[in-house]
Amino acid sequence: MLQSEIFPKTKKEAPKDAESINHKLLVRAGFIDQLMAGSWTILPLGWRVITKINQVIREEMNAIGGLEMLMPLLHPRSIWEETGRWEKAKEIMYQFKMSGREYGLAFTHEEIVLDLLRKNIKSYTDLPVSVYHFSTKFRDEARPRSGILRGREFMMKDLYSAHASEEDLMAYYQKVKGAYSKIFKRLGFNFKISEASGGVFTDKHTHEFQVLCNTGEDMIFHCDKCDWSYNKEIYEGKPGDLCPKCKEGKVKEAKSIEVGNIFPLGTWLSERMRVYYTDKEGRKRTVWFGSYGIGPTRVLGAWVEVSHDERGIIWNKAMTPFDVHLIDLKSKDNKESKVKKIYKKLEDKGLEVLLDDRDVSAGEKFAEADLIGIPVRLVVSKETGDKIEWKLRTSDKKELLSFDEVLARLKI
Repeated sequence: MLQSEIFPKTKKEAPKDAESINHKLLVRAGFIDQLMAGSWTILPLGWRVITKINQVIREEMNAIGGLEMLMPLLHPRSIWEETGRWEKAKEIMYQFKMSGREYGLAFTHEEIVLDLLRKNIKSYTDLPVSVYHFSTKFRDEARPRSGILRGREFMMKDLYSAHASEEDLMAYYQKVKGAYSKIFKRLGFNFKISEASGGVFTDKHTHEFQVLCNTGEDMIFHCDKCDWSYNKEIYEGKPGDLCPKCKEGKVKEAKSIEVGNIFPLGTWLSERMRVYYTDKEGRKRTVWFGSYGIGPTRVLGAWVEVSHDERGIIWNKAMTPFDVHLIDLKSKDNKESKVKKIYKKLEDKGLEVLLDDRDVSAGEKFAEADLIGIPVRLVVSKETGDKIEWKLRTSDKKELLSFDEVLARLKI
């Protein structure tokens, strides 16, 4: 892609009302735009990142048998009344009346999946089922803040599973926990799996995937030697205590950002919506149910919070909008110039390349490259001769390499 064709352009200043790092940098670099408090447009650069995040999630969901689909966002009041959650959800659910009927905008989809199940599940042979989708969610946050981390409208990947027994549900719950761990490892996060309360979803303890971050809104306690971790809401101890699990490490307190959660909901929602199946003996049984969420837009914001410097964003290979930022300092050359040939060769190798073809100063090009944060910067100029200047976003070191050496560094 040519940088001259990117919309919109970068900004020199952050919005005056921006407080969080992700708000400042993602807006300045042209990844997101704020429509109103808690409502964001994901711009072309941002969408490239979200697409990569979603693909990692999709691959791991498919690997554990998840079937992707898409569900409606507009829900009738009646289906939420069945579970008794219409009134409970008033604080966070957008609810309204039109043409004499009452509706709500989705902040989750348990009721919709359960309705699908009761229409289609008859026998134990129809179970288990696991379905997921990527969609917008709406939550009436009283005070949306922290940039794209806490909005009134956001993207969510939610997976739902139905089972014939508690044992099967919990076995799948562990599979999802493992899949989520793979997702966040692939995306490059330093995270903890913390036990937490179930909120409006369940009375049981659940698990949150918390990215360690000094600017995070959440607070967790975790062991410095094993994988034990609890959300502050349910832990009654204090920092420095002996780890209750391994009995060797010390409990540490840390700020964090929640990027995923999983809920073993059991049968209470299924019972209220009369979601049954017939077992081997012909007896009517209640379906066991689980719910599992990851917020891709929240993942986007969380990464910027933990991976940036004073110059801008620092993307990793898994999430970067482009593999290479190619900078042309001979912008007046003809179409057959060296940089255009390099650009084409890189693309022919399957690389995603952003070519800065603009007629602006070298300093402006370098500053914007740092702001956007693509991992590899390549520069072609009179000074580089028949070589290409190689520089990583995470380093100030510059090297002159041949094209083949560049490919080797890129592991092509």
